[in-house]
Amino acid sequence: MKEVFADTRTRMQKALEALEHHLSVLRTGRANSGMLNKITVDYYGSAMPVNQMANITTPDARTLVVTPFDRSGLAGIEKAIRDSDLGLNPANKGDALYITIPALTEERRKELVKNANRYTEEAKVAVRNVRQDAMKAVKQLEKDKLASQDDVKRGEAEVQKITDEFIAKVDVTLERKEADILGS
Repeated sequence: MKEVFADTRTRMQKALEALEHHLSVLRTGRANSGMLNKITVDYYGSAMPVNQMANITTPDARTLVVTPFDRSGLAGIEKAIRDSDLGLNPANKGDALYITIPALTEERRKELVKNANRYTEEAKVAVRNVRQDAMKAVKQLEKDKLASQDDVKRGEAEVQKITDEFIAKVDVTLERKEADILGS
């Protein structure tokens, strides 16, 4: 039974971490090197993430500086950033790209909140799927004569408690991101 609980916690934690990763990519009006994580560049015939091709720094709250490890990749990185859905316009300074993060419009903020809500709903579905698997595993213990009915009831209650805990964490993560998007 304890193995089921530990596995449930681990899998739900992964769903929460996936949500945090998705939300970190959403733009909030402040420079954040994580914004470029999902952008890939065609580099010598293979798709590579920008963060593996360049050093990304934030010298101030509104600027990103992308310094490629290999200067020949600079044009490809610039094109990939321009073509992305982030709405960023990098300035090529020869050895690095300087990206000024524009202030968000109210319309764009609402769109970002919608995206955040979508990612949150996906995380909740993932948590519920883990809960369903855990409930099946607990019931299987009874079928295999490894647990009594009372143990199964306690186990199901514990799985539900773990699920409620992670759903609350997902909600708190969304609230923080919404405040970040709407408040910046």
